[in-house]
Amino acid sequence: MFTAMFSIINILAGLAIVPLFLYIRNPYIFHDLGYAFRAIRCVTRMKRKQKLSPSFLGCFLEKVERHPQKPFIIFEGTSHTYSQADRQSNRIARVLSTHAQVKGGDTVALFMGNEPLFVWVSLALAKVGCIASLLNSNIRSKSLLHCLSCCDAKVLIAAADVYDGVFIVYWCSRDSEGMEGLSAKIQQASDQPLSPHLRANITLKGPAMYIYTSGTTGLPKAALVTHERVMQASLMFSLSNVRENDVLYLYLPLYHSSGFMMGLCGAMETGITVVLRRKFSTSQFWNDCRKHDVTVIQYIGEIMRYLCSTATSPSDRDHKVRMAIGNGIRVDTWSDFLQRFGDIRICECYGATEGNIGFINYIGKVGAIGKENFLQKMTTPYALIKYDTEKEEAVRDSRGFCIEVPKGETGLLVGKITPRSEFRGYVKNKQQTEKKKLQDVLVKGDIYYNSGDLLQIDHQGFVYFQDRIGDTYRWKGENVATTEVTDHLVMVHCIEEANVYGVAVPGHEGRVGMAALTLKEGQDFDSSATYQQVKSCLPTYARPQFIRIQDALMVTGTHKQMKRGLMEEGFNPAVITDPMYYLESSEGYVPMTQDIFNSITEGRIRL
Repeated sequence: MFTAMFSIINILAGLAIVPLFLYIRNPYIFHDLGYAFRAIRCVTRMKRKQKLSPSFLGCFLEKVERHPQKPFIIFEGTSHTYSQADRQSNRIARVLSTHAQVKGGDTVALFMGNEPLFVWVSLALAKVGCIASLLNSNIRSKSLLHCLSCCDAKVLIAAADVYDGVFIVYWCSRDSEGMEGLSAKIQQASDQPLSPHLRANITLKGPAMYIYTSGTTGLPKAALVTHERVMQASLMFSLSNVRENDVLYLYLPLYHSSGFMMGLCGAMETGITVVLRRKFSTSQFWNDCRKHDVTVIQYIGEIMRYLCSTATSPSDRDHKVRMAIGNGIRVDTWSDFLQRFGDIRICECYGATEGNIGFINYIGKVGAIGKENFLQKMTTPYALIKYDTEKEEAVRDSRGFCIEVPKGETGLLVGKITPRSEFRGYVKNKQQTEKKKLQDVLVKGDIYYNSGDLLQIDHQGFVYFQDRIGDTYRWKGENVATTEVTDHLVMVHCIEEANVYGVAVPGHEGRVGMAALTLKEGQDFDSSATYQQVKSCLPTYARPQFIRIQDALMVTGTHKQMKRGLMEEGFNPAVITDPMYYLESSEGYVPMTQDIFNSITEGRIRL
């Protein structure tokens, strides 16, 4: 009897030690398990919804039925309920179907900024089974024509604020009815539900929309986004613990995947209220959050730094925001934001519109873009592989396979292309589609998606962004990560922003470092402080040889810095009118002159 009792005690003691042992080996094990269970629950719920409707429309209609009078969109002082959004989108869908004669499978281009009409039209298109082509409302001329032609849009719907620009293109390309006529018909149309047979063509693997990658150079590429992918992206909020009583502040452009798929569709999936704004405004951000009791905000690119750069106020912590979801926040900004604006959970994530792999920093580790999870590893295989930045290609072994990097080392992120993690590529752009694929990566015949991003995963599984391919340059036989140089430059008291890139120098291999800077208001460039900073923090080969002072840095519509034009302009004072400085070995940064430029290009000065 006592022997059996002692055996039971030993077993229980052993079971009690197991969690402690797991915790010692991985202090984040319980976070990992919690996230895995949450992911399983979300995916199970999504699968159930997909059986009823293979489109994000199903999530919206479910919420209309559950709480029809709940505010859905709040815009410029007017509140629109879920029921009102449903009825208005019914009117638009009916007009598109009967007067514009669109049908399931047709592509309709949306050319408008953030406003309720964008939401109503996107819902209407889903109700008649159309593919939405989300055009960047800032593009014009050649880029606009390119986007319209590559998606074969049957109809172009433009908002009033961009109508004049579209009017010429629209009427030159196709006979159609003007916006004024359609607007009148929409108001007169019935708001009753349309027949589901109109969208009988929709399948999970079928195209839901085309979203154009902003890029930093060249014409936009139309990424094909399936209905399944939209629904997967909409789970981001649920995975991050967004609750049904939350209020989202959405100012990111709806033509972009972060704004539409993660923001708007995520709101419909969770059934929350969206405070929609036309554009981001630093001065109105916190006022809007207080006015509407916002609890969740989205961010991208440099937005968080813009908020931190404003003058401090006694009301900085007077808000109800509890969570910020997005990507692209710098480490220094992350810490400053939390210290200034309070205990806000920052949920940094990583992914691409067309990509098949992503990460979520569900723990909140400062600086990390994500966290590895055992469940993700099992379902969506990926790897970090060695990459030669000079040859701009993956390093392969004697058998011709790529080489995985060990923990703590930087490598190129690639995601295996499978039926579960697809890469559908770009519409009418086979060359760019194939360029994003790597074959025979780890075994013969496998195909992986090339993310174009250099990442690092530490021994605890946290994922850190290092650089974009093309952003990293090689100088004096060493790889230079532009993000590292940027992080050190912005520590200088006079520097507001920094955009670091490499420029070609005649007679030299690789590219030498150059940085375009903007200065803080009322500040002059402190060449001495800048030199001391790079000298103390960076190795010789990583120190920017040239500094260019600009009034404002060029960014894309999603606040990503543009480098290609700067790289092409180089460091010639005859071409560049901005003030420039040259790193002289003994004196630090001195004004750049034509004589210095000539001496470098003619070989009299060796860098």
